Amino acid sequence: MTRRVKTIGPEKTLREAASAMTRSKIGSIVVVEGKPVGIVTEGDVLRAVGRGLNPSKTRVGTLMSRKLVTITPDEKLENAAKLMAEAHVKKLPVMEGGKLIGIVTQTDIVDSSFDLVTSLKEMVRARYRPPDFQP
Repeated sequence: MTRRVKTIGPEKTLREAASAMTRSKIGSIVVVEGKPVGIVTEGDVLRAVGRGLNPSKTRVGTLMSRKLVTITPDEKLENAAKLMAEAHVKKLPVMEGGKLIGIVTQTDIVDSSFDLVTSLKEMVRARYRPPDFQP
């Protein structure tokens, strides 16, 4: 997970959210009002602009995804991936004791999966044989 999660208040404008995401090179920003209450993604920004909404006047709270799907830090990566697929989301804020402590994205999962596959390939190249292997 990424521990440094960008947040924004629901009263801020779409332009402010887009600027924050651009500066930080991220695809989403968690909306907080004391606690996380939603999320705005780059897709939300594109859809709003495509509908003709004014980014300087549209408040984040009016277009954020209110169904915030979260996980805990002890959740297995496989379960996080399954939850993303079932909920049709690409970002999962990580909550612990009611506090936002991180975020897991599809990109994080793909990167982690790539590392696993790479490790497995290295084991095969080294002709790794399990202890009970019998030729």
